[in-house]
Amino acid sequence: MVRRLSSLSLLAVLLTGCHSSPSPSGAPSQQPRTFPIRGKIVAVKGAQVDLNGQEVPGYMEAMEMPYKLKDPSVASELHPGDLISAKILVPQDANGDPMLDEIVVTGQARPDYKPPVQYHVPQPGEPVPDFKLRNQNGEIIHLSQFKGKSLLITFVYTRCPLPDFCVRMSRNFAEIDKALAADPALYKQTHLLTISFDPAYDTPKVLRSYGGAYTGNYTKENFAHWDFAVPSAKDLATVDQFFNVGVTPGDARSLDHSLSTILIGKDGKIAAWYPGNDWAITDVLKDIRIAAK
Repeated sequence: MVRRLSSLSLLAVLLTGCHSSPSPSGAPSQQPRTFPIRGKIVAVKGAQVDLNGQEVPGYMEAMEMPYKLKDPSVASELHPGDLISAKILVPQDANGDPMLDEIVVTGQARPDYKPPVQYHVPQPGEPVPDFKLRNQNGEIIHLSQFKGKSLLITFVYTRCPLPDFCVRMSRNFAEIDKALAADPALYKQTHLLTISFDPAYDTPKVLRSYGGAYTGNYTKENFAHWDFAVPSAKDLATVDQFFNVGVTPGDARSLDHSLSTILIGKDGKIAAWYPGNDWAITDVLKDIRIAAK
């Protein structure tokens, strides 16, 4: 069970951020740098926790260190032994202390209450619901229609500005699409699906333009192997929660969100789950080949 911490200012908090805020004209940005982290809480000390964190690529090696909590009120919901995902806020000022924000408890040492929203953690062998989506052609598609093929799914929104989040996922999928196309037999047994969690903006027209740009075929793309689709606003929360994708409004019409990529086997069951952005294309291609047999 994944538990998302609540506070007075933010009821649903997320794994990682994906937004940028404009700085004053001509002034350098004072926004903190952000990095996603996973780890185990060792101790809770007032408004600070000691976290045994995993490696944070581009920032730090795996280590145990103290962090202040941006929202001290969540301290009462944290316990030694809890497994968490969070966002590290690193001040531009070298003398500032890094803080943890948007904490998600992915494993409870003390399951003391039932959360208002439960985020499902995808597990290999689980059947996937037959979610309904509208694709780049304006057509309604169902996940069940891809049974008999290995289906790789990721989640983005087309306005995402950060290169290590949605842009990275789409570029990775473009590389995977090219690699699969080089093996015609495997290509026929696979399909790619990019799901947007921004139905208000990501209309079929927007998705068609976005998808054509990433395939490199632009207006000539026929989307025979890679669909871009979005659930209805009504179904969005159910889809997001099943695939462990948390989304909340950010700044300037942006969205803060977690990342989730899922491989579904020919039988319609989960074959592998890749949280975050650190999965390797070669590893996913290897898993696809296995799932496509």
